[in-house]
Amino acid sequence: MFTGTYTALITPFRNGKLDEKALRKLVERQIDAGIDGLVPVGTTGECATLSVEEHIRIVSLVVKTAKGRCKVMAGTGANCTEEAIELTRAAERAGADASLQVAPYYNKPTQEGLYRHFKAIASKTKLPLVLYSIPGRCGIEIGVETICRLKAGCRNIAGIKEAGGTPDRVSLLRASLPSSFIILSGDDSLTLPFMSVGAQGVISVASNVMPRETADMVRAFREGRLDDALALHARLFPLFKNLFLETNPIPVKAAMAMLKLVREEYRLPLCEMNPANRAKLLQTLKQVGAR
Repeated sequence: MFTGTYTALITPFRNGKLDEKALRKLVERQIDAGIDGLVPVGTTGECATLSVEEHIRIVSLVVKTAKGRCKVMAGTGANCTEEAIELTRAAERAGADASLQVAPYYNKPTQEGLYRHFKAIASKTKLPLVLYSIPGRCGIEIGVETICRLKAGCRNIAGIKEAGGTPDRVSLLRASLPSSFIILSGDDSLTLPFMSVGAQGVISVASNVMPRETADMVRAFREGRLDDALALHARLFPLFKNLFLETNPIPVKAAMAMLKLVREEYRLPLCEMNPANRAKLLQTLKQVGAR
């Protein structure tokens, strides 16, 4: 079961290369904080500017460092079906527990194309696949009917990450799919609203910065401690919002650098925050007690 809090890990760089030492430290910090799982090389991990070799190396490093202490759901989606299959099979060989499969971006397939894309990937791996619907980046939504077709026809379609969705859509998904199908929020600020109508956790950006508090919020809600969950949501809400002052993962990487956890280094076309937003983000970190 891929439930609870999964951190969409940033990818630390140093002088243009993967900073393996920093990555291992980030994994240990997450596990020490009680996170349920890690998602390397997703959107937040700057997957779009990684080579295939770097992509596979990151997944392998995270799996080896985690040593089974939490789940690893590798981001292995692509806008090319064959590339997604290659990355997914490499993640399976590396020992990942599951694969996160983003909807193909830029080429904007039809719903039939989406169905065939995900079905082809599912047929080439034994890994559980979690679909990833993020219309704001991909220009398309994975339709509920398409998800139902995939779940019915592919034994290893395990769930979905809903980013940019609504509680209505989560309600429809929950009503249309078996209880074993996992729904995870892809937006930190919508985690509790989504969980209130049937989601079972979050793939979080904010948990890079405050893993323990984010995991505690989700755990409190799942255990029925609603007042505790709401209090944590209220505390973390400024962080949830201001980590998106600019395009993700620019602010979260800046925040991690402010906490002295990584170097603030991006790959073009991503670049550093503007000074006004940087000042606002620094104030937010102080406000929420990030450390």
